[in-house]
Amino acid sequence: MYYSAGTYEAFAHPEKPKDVDKKSAYVIGTGLAGLTAAFYLVRDGQMKGERIHVFEKLDLAGGSCDGRKDITKGFFMRGGREMDNHFEVMWDTFRDVPSIETPGVSVLDEYYWLNKHDPNYSLCRATVNRGEDAHTDKQFKLDRESAMALTKLFITPESALEGVKISEIMPKSFWDTNFWLYWQTMFAFQRWSSALEMKRYLCRYVHHIDGLPDFSALRFTKYNQYESMILPLVKYLESHGVAIEYGMDVKNVIIRNENGKRIARQIVYVKDGEQQTIDLVEDDLVFITNGCCTDTSCYGDQTHAPDLSGIQNGKGESWDMWKAIAAQADHGEYGNPDAFCTDVDATNWMSATVATSNEEIISHIMNICQRDPRAGKVTTGGIVTVKDSTENWYLSWTINRQPQFKSQDKNMVLVWLYGLNTNTPGNFVKKAMRECTGEEICQEWLYHIGVQDDRIEQLAKEACNTTTCYMPYINAFFQPRKWSDRPLVVPEGSVNFAFLGQFAETPRDTIFTTEYSMRTGMEAVYTLLNIDRAVPEVWGSKYDVRELLRAAYYGIDKKPLTEAKLTFMEREILKIALKKVEGTDVELLLKESGLIK
Repeated sequence: MYYSAGTYEAFAHPEKPKDVDKKSAYVIGTGLAGLTAAFYLVRDGQMKGERIHVFEKLDLAGGSCDGRKDITKGFFMRGGREMDNHFEVMWDTFRDVPSIETPGVSVLDEYYWLNKHDPNYSLCRATVNRGEDAHTDKQFKLDRESAMALTKLFITPESALEGVKISEIMPKSFWDTNFWLYWQTMFAFQRWSSALEMKRYLCRYVHHIDGLPDFSALRFTKYNQYESMILPLVKYLESHGVAIEYGMDVKNVIIRNENGKRIARQIVYVKDGEQQTIDLVEDDLVFITNGCCTDTSCYGDQTHAPDLSGIQNGKGESWDMWKAIAAQADHGEYGNPDAFCTDVDATNWMSATVATSNEEIISHIMNICQRDPRAGKVTTGGIVTVKDSTENWYLSWTINRQPQFKSQDKNMVLVWLYGLNTNTPGNFVKKAMRECTGEEICQEWLYHIGVQDDRIEQLAKEACNTTTCYMPYINAFFQPRKWSDRPLVVPEGSVNFAFLGQFAETPRDTIFTTEYSMRTGMEAVYTLLNIDRAVPEVWGSKYDVRELLRAAYYGIDKKPLTEAKLTFMEREILKIALKKVEGTDVELLLKESGLIK
């Protein structure tokens, strides 16, 4: 497996891999990583569909990318996905996955047209005083010390950030900046999250620094993530003879070290309450989704809080399987799940889905986002963060294009909200978020969008239906870690197995994205089948001087260098430097970026 950029490799079709007709594949997990692996086995690996076995414990594919309607409780959306124009593997996949709604076009075509015709941007990024615009005004408000700390983080090698928390490298003033407000709520970072992962995000998305405050850098699907991404992939695989086997609870993959070759020899699983095994040979390829951020999700509804009594640190079916596999390693080469799953107090947050058709509530929504959510277009353009809630639930909410579900009533609006702090009292509801019913969580949201106090309880009860989900491991991948804590997609010496998903390691890309999961699927297949075509490299904007200069311009809130807060000595050095580059391409680059006039 190798990386490349440009269209030469992107448009090429690989030859059929050697001996692929002798091989079979077992894919464990139907999240985006597993489905992508199956896709590349079919399209580029040219493996017959009937030789590909996809295992899923649940009765619904999609992993964490779900979205469903419970006929008695209502719509559930645990989370949502935002995309970027440089999700190279994602678009390589979806350019060949047919749309299930528009005949004759691909999912990529459909998605591209949608976001061209209705580009995403926010008109209100944060609120104060119960629904008033906080007027962050696309400013980062970075003080000198914070800006220097971010710059230092950008250039610090990952090896120096192993086990380091963001709070250990950022100054106290950083927490009060708009930059941190945007960053924390958009990506769900916490102060105790990994500085290494923050560095990756900075480097990966430096080209989007100007789009961070108003979400203009983002693209969204038409419907929820399940209907827009998972279903088309499932239909594609089924059309090529791939069958997904549900109710397959995989407990372990037995791996042997045979004369320096690491070979998966057996899959252990439970089906219909009975433990069974599948014996493997070297031509049987195994793709393992190790770990899951939505493992042990606890659901609530309008009148019930989620039941958290079954949550135990470090426990969960995906973690148990990974631990069983990791225990077979000689030197930790299958990763360290305990680095991610042993502190649920640090890794949890909670989401809710509010369904309403009430005009009074919708009028408050429109006052904030300045758009009609029933128009079928971009509404909030991303999350709206409640600044008054930062010491309480730290609530944010969003309304994507409506309808979010094809089955949704045309007058209904679905609101998704989440709280980063689940163990602190709310501003209106004096309880921890995790202890609240859907109705109570809705009350807190109605309070923050400006609904009158004497109307809140009635509207939450009679005009809304709210489902909830507490996820103890949703931020597990942001835990401070060592490089070796995530196994390589294909560990050294592996003959026939690979790891997939958010807890497998691929260089330079960022976890908690669709692209990351899909990239691991592509890399796994390309490596084990030795496919002679490049995997597209992670977009290299961090190596582009134009993007770096542009980022600097926006980082200092669109001021030229001459207006930046510099010391006397720095100003003198700047004058000399600008004189030196006069009449050169460097001067042109500085002018194009806005750093000099």
